[in-house]
Amino acid sequence: MVQSYLFLILLLIIGLIAKNQSLMIAIAVLLILKIIGIDQKMFSFIQSKGINWGVTVITIAVLAPIASGQIGFKDLLESLKSPYAWIALAAGMAVALIAKNGITLLTQDPHITAALVLGTILAVAVFKGVAVGPLIGAGIAYMGMKVVELFTQ
Repeated sequence: MVQSYLFLILLLIIGLIAKNQSLMIAIAVLLILKIIGIDQKMFSFIQSKGINWGVTVITIAVLAPIASGQIGFKDLLESLKSPYAWIALAAGMAVALIAKNGITLLTQDPHITAALVLGTILAVAVFKGVAVGPLIGAGIAYMGMKVVELFTQ
């Protein structure tokens, strides 16, 4: 029990050093839930539903310019005249497919989350990266693991 507090506090310190607001808020919420004693019920609920909530919030953020009228059909059709738009289209499709495998990996092997989170935190703290969450990292890890399995079996 003490170990989980120490681990979260260490991650909070790293979040403070890296100035990663999302990480700091997430850790603060988890610490508060632990301190007030509702962690057992809430953590399992959050673990089972959290990824879907996150994907929903990100989807809302991405679709907001369409809902606000900033982006319309005309803009979409105009953008498709650019080769860069086709690259972006392919990249968006690739990331969605890679992330799908990330969900599979996190469901089948949840302990891998610790390594993914540590990698994300290190990239943010040391290389000024952007924390996009463990989902795409899990998808990339899944692909890497499948390549390793291909050559080792």
